Amino acid sequence: MTELDEAWDLALANAKEKARASGRRDIADYLDLRRQNDLLRRTATDWLVEAAVLLAGKANRAGAGIQIEQDETHRFARGNATMVGKRVTLRCGVRALTIESGWPRTPRDGIVRGGGLACANIKHFGRPRFNAELLLIRSSNGTPRWFVHDKHGKKSILSEVGIQAHISLLIKH
Repeated sequence: MTELDEAWDLALANAKEKARASGRRDIADYLDLRRQNDLLRRTATDWLVEAAVLLAGKANRAGAGIQIEQDETHRFARGNATMVGKRVTLRCGVRALTIESGWPRTPRDGIVRGGGLACANIKHFGRPRFNAELLLIRSSNGTPRWFVHDKHGKKSILSEVGIQAHISLLIKH
């Protein structure tokens, strides 16, 4: 968690207490929901990035030679909205695989379309047909799940196997 995230959590907690103290339970409930959603977003974003890094490390132990770059304060566009989050770039020779994940942090950033909590992109440099758009959705039991949306409107759950498939495309000659 970055210092900014910690400051944001503290500001939300203080605002919630002030709302409760002034009898504004509706605002306190909203801020509590916001805090819960932010925890889900952070957890899912961390999982996505960490899974890619761990799988790249495993491939490197087998001789892949992947270079790993991470950015903890990445911004990217999804439609008219700006997502703020993390990016990991995996490089193997001239090929690159970028995974970026985030959500709007301020009202000016916009919203996540499609009822999601966060968005992510998986991009293959020079090979756009392998790119994927992801949407983080809370499942019926409350856990966050990354869904891959294809060009035909179908969605499927992203697992480590799916991330491994993207890394395999990166190192495949």
